[in-house]
Amino acid sequence: MSLPRLEDIKLGIIGLGYVGLPLAVEFGKQLPVLGFDINQARVNALESGHDATLEVTDTELKAATQLHFTTSLERLSECNVFMVTVPTPINGQKQPDLTPLIRASETLGKVITQGNIVIYESTVYPGATEEDCVPVIEQVSGLKYNQDFFIGYSPERINPGDKERRVTNIVKVTSGSTPEVADLVDALYRKIITVGTHKASSIRVAEAAKVIENTQRDLNIALVNELAIIFNKLGIDTEEVLEAAGTKWNFLPFRPGLVGGHCIGIDPYYLTYKSQAVGYIPDVILAGRRINSNMGAYVADELVKAMLRKRIHVAGSRILILGLAFKENCPDLRNTRVMDIVEHLDHYGAEVDLHDPWVDAEEARHEYGVELVNTPAAGEYDAILLAVAHHQFKEQGIDTIRGWGKDAHVIYDLKYVLPADQVDMRL
Repeated sequence: MSLPRLEDIKLGIIGLGYVGLPLAVEFGKQLPVLGFDINQARVNALESGHDATLEVTDTELKAATQLHFTTSLERLSECNVFMVTVPTPINGQKQPDLTPLIRASETLGKVITQGNIVIYESTVYPGATEEDCVPVIEQVSGLKYNQDFFIGYSPERINPGDKERRVTNIVKVTSGSTPEVADLVDALYRKIITVGTHKASSIRVAEAAKVIENTQRDLNIALVNELAIIFNKLGIDTEEVLEAAGTKWNFLPFRPGLVGGHCIGIDPYYLTYKSQAVGYIPDVILAGRRINSNMGAYVADELVKAMLRKRIHVAGSRILILGLAFKENCPDLRNTRVMDIVEHLDHYGAEVDLHDPWVDAEEARHEYGVELVNTPAAGEYDAILLAVAHHQFKEQGIDTIRGWGKDAHVIYDLKYVLPADQVDMRL
């Protein structure tokens, strides 16, 4: 079975979110690309030339002259190489939820033909692509793997909100189900990746490489979160300690905080699931997850203690949280752990307002049932928590932020937005 030639590729990208759209735009500058999504509103917005996630500018969208968008399976069937960029979440039991990936595979099974290649980018545990996705494509299409169609895997490395590290200047790991497919997949990505690629020896190696990237970061943040808890009990400023330790050349510059988003707080569970399935309990990874998962409750408790020390009644108090997005200077709400703080403060009987200049109010309402405050009122709040380091909060400064508080109030700077001597407490 012959593979498509590089110059004859018609690329279909399934999923037009934070991962799929930047890929579609870059490839759409060089070859025919069809972006497919089941969300008609999303497709309509992109066709009008605007990306609500802000990952791609209107100018960049316009520059992708060979990129088109659709919700039509008939149009998708015109492609001969496909990239799958759908999310891979976890369920309520913190186990992998492959539903979006399985549905995308079912969709592909309806449109692929002999000689086609499917490249998965979604983060999974080692083995998932060939053990969970390929059988679905075979069943729906009636085609045979590595005989009639072929598979590639190249894990996404998108960093939402990062305007310096873009898809084109981050080294891309690639792989394929045969040596020839691996070469073609690698050559395809090298058309847009200016800093080069790393061709892994197998799909399983590429899958494992991706899942440990975020597991390692999760563990490093868990360590500094635990250190922050210890230093808080010792009455030592954590930031000062980290700055002092950072004078050594090989000290890693991690900072404590909430671990949300669709990667770091999710991906480790894919690895722990597979590890336990083969009979090994990954104690260190699970311990790190527990620490990071509990940070929202810890922050809420520390804020309440600070209020009580100032003799501020917590029940019935008004608390302003600055930031709802999972990270700074980004509208992404996926798996934001700020909501853990909100829910915990609700248990104390506090009334919580949320202000985030980056987040769409309708999306916040739809995803979490919360109403955003457009402009915080002066002199209204018993406590103010800086939860996300948006540049707007840094620019507003302490005078504006303190102006939102009552005569007696607490300011808790979770992200070191302001100097230590200007706030009541920091993480």
